[in-house]
Amino acid sequence: MEGIAKPSSSGSGFTDGGSGGGGASMEERFADLCKSKLGLDESMTRQALQLLKETKNALMTSMSSLGGGSPEVIERFWFACVLYCVSRLSKAGRSKEDGVVSLCQILRASKLNIVDFFKEMPQFCIKVAHVLSGLYGSDWEKRLELKELQANVVHLSLLSRYYKRAYQELFLSNDAKSSENSSGANTQQASDYYRFGWLLFLVLRIQTFSRFKDLVTSTNGLVSVLAVLIMHIPVRQRNFNIKDSSYFGKKSDRGVNLIASLCEKYHTSEDELSKALEKTNNLIMDILKKKPCSAASECQQDNLSFIDPGLTVFKDLLQEDSLKSSLLILEKEYENAINTKGELDERMFANDEDSLLGSGSLSGGAINLPGTKRKYDVMASPAKSITSPSPMSPPRFCLSPNGNSFCNSKMAPITPVSTAMTTAKWLRSTISPLPSKPSGELLRFFSACDKDLTDDITRRAGIILGAIFTSSSFGERMCANVRSTNRMDAIWTEQRKMEALKLYYRVLESMCRSESQILSGNNLTSLLSNERFHRCMIACSAELVLATHKTVTMMFPAVLEKTGITAFDLSKVIEGFVRHEDTLPRELKRHLNSLEERLLESMAWEKGSSMYNSLIVARPALSAEINRLGLLAEPMPSLDAIAAHHNISLGGLPPLPFQKMERSPDKDEVRSPKRACTERRNVLVDNNSFRSPVKDILKSKLPPLQSAFASPTRPNPAAGGETCAETGIGVFFSKIAKLAAIRIRSLCERLQLSQQVLERVYSLVQQILSQQTALFFNRHIDQIILCSIYGVSKISQLELSFKEIIFGYRKQPQCKPQVFRSVYVHWPPRSRNGKTGAEHVDIITFYNEVFIPAVKPLLVEVGPGASPNKKDEEKSSVDGQFPESPRLARFPNLPDMSPKKVSATHNVYVSPLRSSKMDTLLSPSSKSYYACVGESTYAFQSPSKDLKAINNRLNSGKKVSGRLNFDVVSDLVVASSLSGDQNARPASMEVVPIKTPVKCEPSES
Repeated sequence: MEGIAKPSSSGSGFTDGGSGGGGASMEERFADLCKSKLGLDESMTRQALQLLKETKNALMTSMSSLGGGSPEVIERFWFACVLYCVSRLSKAGRSKEDGVVSLCQILRASKLNIVDFFKEMPQFCIKVAHVLSGLYGSDWEKRLELKELQANVVHLSLLSRYYKRAYQELFLSNDAKSSENSSGANTQQASDYYRFGWLLFLVLRIQTFSRFKDLVTSTNGLVSVLAVLIMHIPVRQRNFNIKDSSYFGKKSDRGVNLIASLCEKYHTSEDELSKALEKTNNLIMDILKKKPCSAASECQQDNLSFIDPGLTVFKDLLQEDSLKSSLLILEKEYENAINTKGELDERMFANDEDSLLGSGSLSGGAINLPGTKRKYDVMASPAKSITSPSPMSPPRFCLSPNGNSFCNSKMAPITPVSTAMTTAKWLRSTISPLPSKPSGELLRFFSACDKDLTDDITRRAGIILGAIFTSSSFGERMCANVRSTNRMDAIWTEQRKMEALKLYYRVLESMCRSESQILSGNNLTSLLSNERFHRCMIACSAELVLATHKTVTMMFPAVLEKTGITAFDLSKVIEGFVRHEDTLPRELKRHLNSLEERLLESMAWEKGSSMYNSLIVARPALSAEINRLGLLAEPMPSLDAIAAHHNISLGGLPPLPFQKMERSPDKDEVRSPKRACTERRNVLVDNNSFRSPVKDILKSKLPPLQSAFASPTRPNPAAGGETCAETGIGVFFSKIAKLAAIRIRSLCERLQLSQQVLERVYSLVQQILSQQTALFFNRHIDQIILCSIYGVSKISQLELSFKEIIFGYRKQPQCKPQVFRSVYVHWPPRSRNGKTGAEHVDIITFYNEVFIPAVKPLLVEVGPGASPNKKDEEKSSVDGQFPESPRLARFPNLPDMSPKKVSATHNVYVSPLRSSKMDTLLSPSSKSYYACVGESTYAFQSPSKDLKAINNRLNSGKKVSGRLNFDVVSDLVVASSLSGDQNARPASMEVVPIKTPVKCEPSES
């Protein structure tokens, strides 16, 4: 058959008596690993062998989708995954004495690193999910806590880099260039100071942060450790002069205000940092048995000179003899803690050369490591964020000539940690001061409804937020002082709950104000009495608070499970949140944008999505397939059920009448969430970009928000007799098509495919969405795109293999190995391969067995000999299932990516000139829209003459394997040249001595 894909041969060659085992069987090699290298007892070894035997068949069929290396490497991955599952899920005790090993021990014994393990473990879980459910129960995934552990690894990786950078700014380090008269002892002592700070932070994290360990709280603790080091490390080890350094900007007649200066640099609050420092001091007294200096004369006067008195100082804390004993005590304290419940030896993060760390990057939920900025950032506001410098300001961070990172700058460099702290500052300064009750204006909207809804709304908010912010929501984590940590947990939970409540009321008031203007009245009964609308609003508020603090647990979509809504429900309020909260930081806008992408690419298509409840109304022909696969969403749980499940006190308020106010589903209505009739402008919907694959659903007159939560079967008066489900699905499909267009363009440019091929791929995906919608069910949109690219390349007679497509896809920012390694299929009763039931296969098998049989007629239509008009005429006359399918549009005009790749063969990007720069640098008569941009931590422009240097380099024919460096010209010279000032000096005469690299991709070699 035309277009059949050849399977990869990478998985062949594995035998049970594989290499490296001297002829021993797999079970014998695994038993040797358990007993000889890990020292497991008989009970644990027996459980591990049982799980290995039951998953052996899955291993044999998964050689091409796990590890990607030799059979021996794949076997080691499988062994490690099996052992981790047994250690976490077995009913044995959780202490070392019971034979349980930590993840670090498993990885060292298996000769694997932690980055590779977390990349492969999700694939293992997909393959053996049915086995784990049978052995350990349906809640095995929750108990495994894989996502939480991965997020913890990401946090510690970020924090260790943050600590290393800060330490090198402040103190001499062992990897700094030693002076001629420095001794090896001094270098070792510097290393000990560094190790002491990290160990003190880890013990503080265990003792006081308990199970939450969010990034913001951890950073406060890390800054408090820096304060202790500043006061106790000898002056000879400093990289700064506290009297003259602008690093400590908060000064008074009494000297430097250390706490305020650190808060200014690291975006913490003085109150939170003071509390963290108090905990650190108590830890030093309790564990290290150090006593505070009772008089100033007892302390090191040179360390404390020019520092405002009032801080706790310990005598001889970091003197040579005391330092060694303190390190031993902290090591022992930490080892005792991780030996009971710890999975990771977090000390390894202070050692960059530790083999466990690996090389690569991980993403923990909403936490992204540096270098993974999403290109698709349409939602981010062009306005300055609260951390943006003024247009003419110098860079806030620079590298000093001597090689360390310290310079006279008050501000920290832009890193994931500093971004999190800046976002938390917005929450602290903008949201926390607000009242925890509805404002007077909001109360007037409540009372203007057919019935005063104040009690109903406040009661609902209390129950839903109580369900989200409970101690049980955040799991069990190791902690030493249970009573103290439980008290801290309660305080932390209540603070986050109040922040979410205040944000909910603030955005709700803005929405009500906007709706009342549209409707020319204050009666918003339809909107304010809708249960699902409020739950979505509360869930969105809570998610933003959790994303701000970057908790290790309760990562999305956990908040949906607590509130009883689906991701598709949440999508109805995401855009409204962004539009009605003007002060929302850019980082949170990006977070909401990433959530919407996740919804569109896969979550909306998963089993149990409320999208299917609307789709079955909009497309009755799909009802048989939807019911066969069991895709419909369950009814939303009642408030009383949520309150009872989480043991939430109802506070004596009467029960909510929402059950009466919302129509119960009748025999003619699908029991489903209420889908939007129409939606106003969305980040993935553009009025003028292209037509929907179903209908032209965007009207010139925009409806009020309350129509977004109407019943799917209710007629939509603004859409010419359509039901709300039809209109809503049309809007949803148009967003899917736009996201697909963005990803198709990006991948086709990477594969260097022509514009004609790109348009064919996009046209095919649109036709699949319209005519073969079931191919998207329970699958990822990228799986359809990858197959479409391969199919079009075959029909266009291009020499492009699936391997090359996957290689290019691996470089996409949204790439996950599971997308091409594990595709869901549910074989029909009479499948041609004789299989039945559901399973996950690789993408080549999916392409050959499922995609091609369904899409072959559509592939022929988009082939080289097809006429677009002829295709549409035939389709409208032959396709009786969807007689109203419109003519497919050409590839849409998409917003420019920033930075945008401007060459298919070279790794060069350009970004538009920011509006803030344009307003300052350009006159009304002179406009320049593009400039060369360096690293994101710099705020420079390059003059137009540097574009010539770029072009010369690109046209030289030499492969660019590194970064292009250009001299950066000052903003003053740029402004002069752009304004046409003939008297301005030539740009080449005023050069800032800093090299700024143009952004480039990693080398493909």
